[in-house]
Amino acid sequence: MVTHTGRHFLQIPGPTSVPDRVLRAIDMPIIDHRGPEFAELGIQVLADIKTIFKTDNPVIIFPASGSGAWEAALVNTLSPGDKVLMFETGQFANLWVKMAKRFDLDVELVPGDWRTGVDPSVVEERLRNDSNYSIKAVCAVHNETSTGVTSRIKDVREAIDAVGHPALFMVDTVSSLGSIDYRHDEWKVDVTVSGSQKGLMLPPGLGFTAISDKAISEAENSKMHRAYWSWKEMLEANETGFFPYTPATGLLYGLKEAIAMLHEEGLDNVFARHARYGEATRRAVNAWGLENLAINSDEYSNVVTTVLMPKDYDADVFRRLVLDNFDMSLGTGLGKVAGKVFRIGHLGHFNDLMLMGALSGVEMGLRLSGLQDAKGGVEAAIEYLAEQAA
Repeated sequence: MVTHTGRHFLQIPGPTSVPDRVLRAIDMPIIDHRGPEFAELGIQVLADIKTIFKTDNPVIIFPASGSGAWEAALVNTLSPGDKVLMFETGQFANLWVKMAKRFDLDVELVPGDWRTGVDPSVVEERLRNDSNYSIKAVCAVHNETSTGVTSRIKDVREAIDAVGHPALFMVDTVSSLGSIDYRHDEWKVDVTVSGSQKGLMLPPGLGFTAISDKAISEAENSKMHRAYWSWKEMLEANETGFFPYTPATGLLYGLKEAIAMLHEEGLDNVFARHARYGEATRRAVNAWGLENLAINSDEYSNVVTTVLMPKDYDADVFRRLVLDNFDMSLGTGLGKVAGKVFRIGHLGHFNDLMLMGALSGVEMGLRLSGLQDAKGGVEAAIEYLAEQAA
């Protein structure tokens, strides 16, 4: 048994650290979820969450993880046998594919190398070849948590528009919402899926679907079986601030506080802060002589950096060494890159000194692993952050 002192460093890309303000908000007495006090809370959070998605349309909140929100997106808008265009950009994109197949959807999968995002030119090509409009939805992951690659959603939307294709556009923002600029209405996304435990700075437990008028209309024609995940009942109850079943009251109090914190900082400032941390981390990785899994600079993630370990080094052995020696959790490699990469999360309730502590732990761990030339990463990050602060 390893004994640790001080605070644990949680440097996985979610769940992220929960601010004390949010913890205190969650620590409210349970109230009657059918009473007027709850109705006030419900009306406020249902309105306020729209500002984070940048939409004027409804955002439905489920007691669920992001996976539940994925399911809600599929079963409310599609029918068995419908064709969906999906992209292999990483582990979470693949899990969405797996779910779609379980619902007997016909998945047209664009294979990927896990180092690049959704290619808008491929989207345009696939849709242009679909002259009979058999593709009913295009599904993309905005920020692929397993790879540290951020797809260019605005460009994907423009590719869909260039063809004039009527497919629904669905986007997973589980690890990007509240940390990377995202615009549901402006980018004409039909269903945006997200979760509470990353940029929204909450514990796991809330899943979100922001839905367009087109998505609501398609839900009337969907032949999928659904009960818990039905938007119809949720929309009806939400009009008065209520939910059709017992809501996660404590998390909704926390959500109210988290949204307030994001707006106090200013969303543009939040995005800029994450961009600073992403660049500082990448400079550290370069100084260590290691490689970022993401290979296109315009797709680098500002919330997580996925680092390739040198050949003959086991990334999981390295992660365990860092945990045992420095009480810091780094993200594990998933799927195809298991054992080959580790992930540094730098998102949510996070500041410069927290980043420097995390990078110091990684650098010390690399040295303990025998990578004696892995030097200068912390200094490179400090220099960049100091320049940006000046």
